[in-house]
Amino acid sequence: MSERKFLIPEFGPFAGMRIITSGSLVAMPFAATLLADFGAEVIHIERPGVGDTLRVLAPFAKEGEKTVSTSWAQDGRNKLSLSLELNLKHPEVKELFYNLIQEADVFMENMVWLAKLGIYDEELLKVNPKLIIVHVSGYGTPEFGGVPAYCDRASYDMIGQAFSGWMYLQGEPGGDPVVAKPWMNDFVSAYAALFGVLAAYHSMLKTGKGQVVDVAQFEAQAMYMCDTFTSYTMAGVIRERSGNNAAAFQPYGLFKSKDGYDIALGAFGPGVYKRFVQGVGFDLEYYNYKETSSGVMAVNSDKGKEFNKKVVDWCAERTAQEIEDAMQAVKVPCSRVNSVKDCLENEHFQKRGDFIQYEDQTLGKEITAFGIAPKLSETPGKVWRGAPALGQDTNAILKEILGYDDEKINILQEKNLI
Repeated sequence: MSERKFLIPEFGPFAGMRIITSGSLVAMPFAATLLADFGAEVIHIERPGVGDTLRVLAPFAKEGEKTVSTSWAQDGRNKLSLSLELNLKHPEVKELFYNLIQEADVFMENMVWLAKLGIYDEELLKVNPKLIIVHVSGYGTPEFGGVPAYCDRASYDMIGQAFSGWMYLQGEPGGDPVVAKPWMNDFVSAYAALFGVLAAYHSMLKTGKGQVVDVAQFEAQAMYMCDTFTSYTMAGVIRERSGNNAAAFQPYGLFKSKDGYDIALGAFGPGVYKRFVQGVGFDLEYYNYKETSSGVMAVNSDKGKEFNKKVVDWCAERTAQEIEDAMQAVKVPCSRVNSVKDCLENEHFQKRGDFIQYEDQTLGKEITAFGIAPKLSETPGKVWRGAPALGQDTNAILKEILGYDDEKINILQEKNLI
């Protein structure tokens, strides 16, 4: 680690990296959570008395008079909370914020109205030429192109799914588009922001020069659409909604078990198809791959439809466990659709250490939450502390990182700036 003073334990591959964040809800903050889970010190700036909007997202857990959002308890962990009225028209705030920027490696935001607060990329890079600045927004910033009026539009997770074209593909044939949950576009955008941070930081380590990363949520989602665009530009094919089943091969979809479970089952390609057919005892010569699963025409042929009905009936006569066991025996991918209760009770989840306990800082009690992914052999991530109470770390940050004394802190408090 560097000689800078850090307030968190040293662990993980990002130990020694300091990240300042400002904004709320999911996309940008979750990217910071991923970095924090692997050792980065994340200082999350929140408005005094208000805090991150994720704090008020239902449902809530209660302990006596204390209440916390379950979303905040899961995704606010491993962060330091700095309560600060982030408006640089206040000289004291400008000094404090610039001091923080000097001590930081990365500044991440999704506030949109930065200019109104007096925050400009060029000024931050003057303060810290090595700084990585990350903007996360629905449509991107105009400095990277686009129509300015679009860049100025408000957005949410659902809007990114819609504008990107992703939502057009989700749902049943002839039915309405379906929103992917929870917050699919926000989480996809978080991983795009994470990749942008690491790419820019790696470049800075080689060149000594910081840069700006611009994450537009619609673009992040469009990157996950495989050949949807090239299918149109190269072959003139507009992908339509196809529901849970694959259009050009089978079996690949959801099937009902005798005990009421939905079963995800897929056999893509002639090799896996052969194993499936033999595993369930169908006549492979009659239900051969070419005539039942080798393309859209085969799937929709009389024999293809007959084959699908046999698969439906075969599943309906067996329990979920029997189906899973039969598919495992012939190495065909298959899983029941688990509820959250199923996941928590599943032996594989448990033995992977996927559910962990840590103390929530608002409730002051231990909670069970989803743990760390991915797993690293030498520098694993961990949860060193639960999600902080609003402003919990303000004094420690000002004193130990910035060197403020009590008098200077009292002045900020008297002016309601912290």
